[in-house]
Amino acid sequence: MRHAMQALWAIVHRELMKFVRQYGRLASALVRPLLWLAVFAAGFRNVFGMAINEPYDTYIPYDIYIAPGLIGMVLLFNGMQSSLAMVYDREMGLMRLLLTAPLPRWWVLFAKLCATAVLSLGQALAFVLIAALLGTTLPLWGPQTPAVLLAAVSAALMLGALGLLLSVHIRQLENFAGTMNFVIFPMYFMSTALYPLWKLEESGAEWVWWIARFNPFTHAVEWLRFAIYGKDAGDSPWIVLGTLALCFALAAWGYDPQRGFGALTKRPGGAA
Repeated sequence: MRHAMQALWAIVHRELMKFVRQYGRLASALVRPLLWLAVFAAGFRNVFGMAINEPYDTYIPYDIYIAPGLIGMVLLFNGMQSSLAMVYDREMGLMRLLLTAPLPRWWVLFAKLCATAVLSLGQALAFVLIAALLGTTLPLWGPQTPAVLLAAVSAALMLGALGLLLSVHIRQLENFAGTMNFVIFPMYFMSTALYPLWKLEESGAEWVWWIARFNPFTHAVEWLRFAIYGKDAGDSPWIVLGTLALCFALAAWGYDPQRGFGALTKRPGGAA
């Protein structure tokens, strides 16, 4: 156990040191959600002012509604960026060294997932602080704080596990942009990050409504949104935790040297 914890700390510490040296990474991670908050939300500030829907007890401005979705955006993009880092490390040989450590492979991947979640949560916290300075303050502190932390940590782990799973199938950096376009944007726009489900159903976009209902990112955002206001998120926590377990299990299987990535690289023309 001591060896395993030392390995966990070493991998997390390595990722933190890499992040500290990349000065523009935090800024680039925050520019996108802050632009949505400062520009997009400003034009629709009172879109939901006439409607009261759970978890809100009164009408709210649009920037308050969109803020949990933007926190989810930070977690989503960093989780996906972690898969790019995995592909890069794998091509440069660093990930191969980590995977040959005298530890269970799933534990090495779990340590990498924890490092991704720590970075995601740090960036999300920075976004919350800057959003508060811009006038968008969420009720994060109080009796509901442990529930908010649980929701945020679970969402960060789930999205990191999804990025880990994608890294199994991305064998060249050149394929990363296309893969992300088919994952990030559909997950974000077909969710409740920008508009509630009832708006989708009311507008007649039934197929988008169905996709949003089964989108795990929707449930991550809803769990966080309901936790902020101390409300029961229904089935969303179970869907998030189930998706986390499934994605991590598939990623661990994919990195198995006999069945997953290791077997793929043995084929003629496989990536090195």
